[in-house]
Amino acid sequence: MTRPLRLVAVSGGLQRPSKSAALAEHLLDLIAGEFPCEQHLVELGQLAPQLAGAVWRSQLPDTVERELSIVEQADILVVTTPVYRGSYTGLFKHFFDFIDQDALVDTPVLLAATGGSERHALIIDHQLRPLFSFFQARTLPLGVYATDRDFVDYRLRDPALIERTRLAVERALPFIELARDPRAATAIEAVAA
Repeated sequence: MTRPLRLVAVSGGLQRPSKSAALAEHLLDLIAGEFPCEQHLVELGQLAPQLAGAVWRSQLPDTVERELSIVEQADILVVTTPVYRGSYTGLFKHFFDFIDQDALVDTPVLLAATGGSERHALIIDHQLRPLFSFFQARTLPLGVYATDRDFVDYRLRDPALIERTRLAVERALPFIELARDPRAATAIEAVAA
């Protein structure tokens, strides 16, 4: 692949500033440090008024349609959401309800979430992985969960969390490499068959 990777993050945070957006930006920067990328962050809180009331994709304004198209064309996707009542936000789900069900097939997706305490950490495996499995995306091996204590002024400050984000990206690199070179993916699939 000669062009830069299309690296897209979707933050389900409803306000600005947002810990979810801060975590997404941190992960974007780590990945962009490894590969030439075109980065784009979708902040759902900013789109909320334009998403409200839409039942069909044809009802969405052009600004939301552009963001959906950018997500659907991503080479790598990072998703972050705050935990709200034990799951991702309704707005997060509503946005992904408009994504074409075949658009993310084999797209590497790094899963991340933020919450008030550690008790919601299983959102990665119990909520986010099933959602992106529906899309047949390649959910990456290590997700990232952060609590309020891990941030100072909406910046990651906890050394253990910063190390986990680094490790999550490190473990994602082979999958990102596959996204960069589709011939490598074809060769690996042929050997596996």
